[in-house]
Amino acid sequence: MLSQLHAAALTGIDALDVHVETNADSGLPSFTVVGLPDNAIRESRERIMTAIKNSGMELPPKKITVNLAPADVRKEGTAFDLPIAVGLLGALEQLPPELSSALILGELALDGSVRTITGALPAAMMAAEKKLKRIILPKDNAREAAVAAAASGSTIEVCGVSSLSEAVSIITTPSLSSPVSVDISDLFEHPPAYPVDFLDIKGQRAAREALEIAAAGGHNILLIGPPGSGKTLLAKALPGIMPPLGFEEALETTKIYSVASMLPTGQALMTQRPFRNPHHTTSNVALIGGGANARPGEVSLAHNGVLFLDELPEFNRSTLEVLRQPLEDREVTVSRINLTTRYPASFMFVAAMNPSPAGALHDEHGNLTASPREIRRYLSRISGPLLDRIDIHIDVPRVENRELFSDEQGEDSATIRDRVIRARRVQHERFSSSNHSGIHTNAQMSPQLIRRFCRLDRKSETRLMEAMDRLNLSARAHDRILKVSRTIADLQGADDIAMNHIIQAIQYRSLDREFWSF
Repeated sequence: MLSQLHAAALTGIDALDVHVETNADSGLPSFTVVGLPDNAIRESRERIMTAIKNSGMELPPKKITVNLAPADVRKEGTAFDLPIAVGLLGALEQLPPELSSALILGELALDGSVRTITGALPAAMMAAEKKLKRIILPKDNAREAAVAAAASGSTIEVCGVSSLSEAVSIITTPSLSSPVSVDISDLFEHPPAYPVDFLDIKGQRAAREALEIAAAGGHNILLIGPPGSGKTLLAKALPGIMPPLGFEEALETTKIYSVASMLPTGQALMTQRPFRNPHHTTSNVALIGGGANARPGEVSLAHNGVLFLDELPEFNRSTLEVLRQPLEDREVTVSRINLTTRYPASFMFVAAMNPSPAGALHDEHGNLTASPREIRRYLSRISGPLLDRIDIHIDVPRVENRELFSDEQGEDSATIRDRVIRARRVQHERFSSSNHSGIHTNAQMSPQLIRRFCRLDRKSETRLMEAMDRLNLSARAHDRILKVSRTIADLQGADDIAMNHIIQAIQYRSLDREFWSF
């Protein structure tokens, strides 16, 4: 008897439809899985047969062949346990053999219980696109899959199960099923709570303004200052002033965390912008992604959020250099012998560092804390091309005691976020009206868009030219100055870029030349 149903294999953050074909014939008892299965799937034979027996079902001796089609794509993971088990029962005529309208996923324990899987959201989105009628998967993944059904407007039923017996009951008696559903608006009803508010930050007026500009335009930013000046606190407060995640952004972010097995149990959707803060011992693979299974790295986990590298010069230089491509392309391609996987990596890059290996650049007497040679060696760990890709460089000086003990409070994150949202709205209208899909912020502008939306008058052009000559700036730095000045103008409600906008943007590029001149 031949049984057919659907499962899913992950390719990046998307899912591939896999047909599970199970045939049971007379002959010497055997259990063979073909179609490029990995070791976890090959080992599933013992899990599946033991789970079926411990669920009180019979397994007559048969020659069993399972084919996972398409046969030229490698299948990985334990999510094929449940579909193979259900297909086997169908082939043995203990279930209806025609299950081709159902997507089934789940890992089996020896007692027949069903364990959670990775990639439930992309698998459910694929099932909705294929217009399947039902998804059966682990109960802990049900709300995640239900988001896909709600997003697509599909009538597909999402059924969460906790055991093989429960899955069998739903298939044999559909009226026993209780489909899971979610209301997308409910998921966004409560605004995310970020751990640090700008209200908690003392002083640092210039750094606060620079972070507001960075958030408004999606610009990368480098914070340079002595230990204890508040660089890390400022960086952690940044997500709180960024616009809330839109549904499409939340969906794409959730897909990444689902594939990476990092979505909290029972959480249907990521509604908070990610903030990733890897340690300086992080490897190239952990940062960019890869490994045996080509998993997403930190740059992808920070997609639609913030990637924060504290103590930037302490990172291995080769590790920092691999950031150059995703910072430009906003995606990363991980290539292995058997597959090539693309992961999105559109994030705000925030870095913090001391100006000297000793911490502060000068001591209390105004003397250098390290020799110029030591400072040069320390700063040379960050290459010029990487610095060029950072739009804003801002000094974060030590906070004065009078500011620390002052009762005066600055603006809170909600007030700043309102201004950022208004500036982002201006950018959205600008780029949507010019039919440039995929461009949402000033930082993403191409050279063509820069020429169109960042026009300068003669005096501003002259000032920018003089600054480029004096600071020895590159063509890339020129473009980034124009992008930042466009954001400053947007925050101030100006239609055109004025001289003061250009001067402020140039100041954000001059700091690196000051420190790197040793």
